[in-house]
Amino acid sequence: MSETIVEQLARFTTGVDYHRLPEEVVVEAKRILLDSLGCALGAVDQHKGRIGIEYARLVGGSNGDATVIGTPDRVTTLAAAFANGELINALDFDAVLPPGHVTPYVLPPTMAVAEARQRSGRDVLAAIALSHEMSFRFYKSVDYLRDRTDTEMNLSPVLGYSNTVFGATAAVGKLEGCSAEVLAHALAIAASTSPVNSMRSWLAHAPTATIKYSLAGALTNASLTAAYMAKLGHRGDLPVLDDAELGYRRFIGTRRWEPQNLTAGLGEEWWFPAEQTFKPYPHCRILHAPLHALTEIVEENDLKPEEIEAIRCWGEAAVLHPLWLSNVIEHTHDAQFSIAHGLAVGAHNITPSKAWHDPDLVFSPSVLELMERVTFQPHPDYFKALSAHPSARPARIEVDARGTTFVADRVYPKGSPTPDPETRMTDAELIGKFRTNAEGVLAQDRMDAVVEAVFGLEDVDDFATVMRLVGTR
Repeated sequence: MSETIVEQLARFTTGVDYHRLPEEVVVEAKRILLDSLGCALGAVDQHKGRIGIEYARLVGGSNGDATVIGTPDRVTTLAAAFANGELINALDFDAVLPPGHVTPYVLPPTMAVAEARQRSGRDVLAAIALSHEMSFRFYKSVDYLRDRTDTEMNLSPVLGYSNTVFGATAAVGKLEGCSAEVLAHALAIAASTSPVNSMRSWLAHAPTATIKYSLAGALTNASLTAAYMAKLGHRGDLPVLDDAELGYRRFIGTRRWEPQNLTAGLGEEWWFPAEQTFKPYPHCRILHAPLHALTEIVEENDLKPEEIEAIRCWGEAAVLHPLWLSNVIEHTHDAQFSIAHGLAVGAHNITPSKAWHDPDLVFSPSVLELMERVTFQPHPDYFKALSAHPSARPARIEVDARGTTFVADRVYPKGSPTPDPETRMTDAELIGKFRTNAEGVLAQDRMDAVVEAVFGLEDVDDFATVMRLVGTR
């Protein structure tokens, strides 16, 4: 009999080896890790981050093998993965990769198991790489937030990031030393137990649920559970990805199902680095091109918020939903997604950091009043530009101030690999972002040690030593 898809994915997982990874894959894995540690450190006092920490304390005991980032807590692997997923995602500052957010779901279980099992840095790099590659390939196979015709958006009624459970499960099984046979059952169990895709409802109902598009902690725990259920002896539904009529495709409600993308060139071709993106602003990615254009105007002309009479924005046509168009700001969470509020904060020219979510800024009269002078429309070149390049996000900003109109345009947002080499975030920029996020949580010498350890991860014998650096014990 021919191999099922989960068996092929399992074979790929067992075959991934650090020594055979392309250099660009290793580089991106390191950058993902450093950026994520910083995002988690920056969120220890944020609402979503605090709840994740408290939940880990509630269920994870106090004598575990895994670190909750930014705290002295050592809890169980499931509890640490839950908390760290919530922490990484709390500021909406975390790395993005189609289908959207991947890292908060696949990296925390990788870190927790690698720490508990004292795996090497090379093992961790391999796990990060395979989990992101597998998640990206699922994006290539199912419905997507930016699905469109040539002239309009064509969104599925069901969207979400639940299919990242496969990459996360594969990473856990890899670090646990599972055989290909056990891994196949783990991936099949992951298909049958993954969380629902609730994103479309979330987009439509403002004010939105503060768990966001998916509860990161729950997805990390689903992957850990699937891996350990198989390791302990459970059998999975091996044809679950092959059966387009009754299998996983139906579970997640996807209209598009192109499973050939899951396995084409798998192990020989690495697709995810071409679209791996890092965020320069702690705000939903849809606003980054406009924010970059606005920052240019504000900095070059030394504009003050009180001088601004109006901000007009043209941006993504994909955002015509209550989540992004609402000006109702009841919670700091709402500020991460509102277009008008995000541009009002951007006009204050504050270093992108957790400071953007300080209630004193979020609810300040200066921001709330300027928010009401912001308007948004879809960019007329959006569909044409996106068809030409997947990272294109055309944007225009017009600012009325001092009796004139200042204008700035963008085609590609900062943070993505694009035909414009200036958009890629450099290692130096990511290190600077990490230090900004870690400020007030780690001392400078500890920050230095984390940066050195991550960029030299292939020489780390025990990943637990890295996680100890981002704890506060």
